[in-house]
Amino acid sequence: MTEAAFIHRYEPATSAGSPPLLLLHGTGGDENDLLGLGNMISPGSALLSPRGRVLEHGMPRFFRRLAEGVFDEEDVRRRAAELGDFVTEARTQYGIAAPIAVGFSNGANIAAALLLLKPDVLAGAILLRAMVPLSDPPKVELGGKPILLLSGQADPIVPASNSSKLAALLSDAGARVDHKVLPAGHQLSQADVTLARGWIGGVEAKAA
Repeated sequence: MTEAAFIHRYEPATSAGSPPLLLLHGTGGDENDLLGLGNMISPGSALLSPRGRVLEHGMPRFFRRLAEGVFDEEDVRRRAAELGDFVTEARTQYGIAAPIAVGFSNGANIAAALLLLKPDVLAGAILLRAMVPLSDPPKVELGGKPILLLSGQADPIVPASNSSKLAALLSDAGARVDHKVLPAGHQLSQADVTLARGWIGGVEAKAA
């Protein structure tokens, strides 16, 4: 791989009908963080799991932020382009279809940015505790891409108004958005796993 390469893990599919997943960790995570989650929500899927290339106090992230909830939007755009290039190269290297992103927190935010900036890279997304990544996103056509947005009712980091705004932004761009607010905080719960697994089963059934 070229300059676009990320440190990453790849696990090949064990089931032909399961969509490949792009696993995007939260702040301080790495390429191993979400492998278990990927296996739980879509057993048999190929898993592509990169490590974020930005360090914040030694913790990997996918883009810089100026403060909690305040993003360096120029960096968001640059890092989304890098990640998009990596996914495109990885698809060629590993022979996989366009993946469904499964992102948590910072990983969900870069996945949302990818949808808005490089929509052809992803087949859909599961966004766990995501925020609006860009204050002035480009006009984009998402052509019915399926997106599951799971927010926490008691999330101290993501205001309810922000996650609702993201759902509306993606819907207005033509995505099929399923937004659910769970009785949870910022951390993931069993309900996230159950809902994501059921949702991805529905996406597989439609694709079959």
